[in-house]
Amino acid sequence: MTPVSSTRDRILDAAATVLVERGLVGATTRELARAAGCSEALLYKHFADKQELFLAVLTERMPGIELPAASDRTDLPSSLATIVTALLAFFTRTFPMAASIFGAPELLAEHRDGVRARGYGPENTVPLVAGLLAEEQAAGRIRPDADLEAAARLLVGLAFHRAFLAAYEGRGEVTDAAEFARRGVDLLVPVLGAR
Repeated sequence: MTPVSSTRDRILDAAATVLVERGLVGATTRELARAAGCSEALLYKHFADKQELFLAVLTERMPGIELPAASDRTDLPSSLATIVTALLAFFTRTFPMAASIFGAPELLAEHRDGVRARGYGPENTVPLVAGLLAEEQAAGRIRPDADLEAAARLLVGLAFHRAFLAAYEGRGEVTDAAEFARRGVDLLVPVLGAR
């Protein structure tokens, strides 16, 4: 017998679908509640506002930036390619939800404040990747004097732009993600690699 999903799970599942199809601006709380088969009041019982629901969808229903543990990474090219591939998956999945908000400056400001108040935001991506690069550096695979923040920005930018193009073309993924990641990191490895 399949367990019955909780109301919160139903809301998250419905919101994930609606937010991907309509974007954050295009999805009203009324529409999100209707898709979940509940009232707006019940939606607000589980989530304080649309930003909280959006963040819950991102963290619980969308692929995170999932990477192997430092102990499972054995060489720099593979580690960097894994980082880029994970970023590609995350960005292509989340672009359709978030992009619409840029057309509404007031909503963008409200969203930005709501997300940051909860400790999230796109500015956290570069420090996350720089932290992973620091692990590679500690393992001796990146030279000690390497600029980890600059390298993190390059990796994030590489993935961000390619994912943006995939979303722009209406594709939910970068079809050649592994090959694209490998080619991109091949340029960076000689600069970062331990000498």
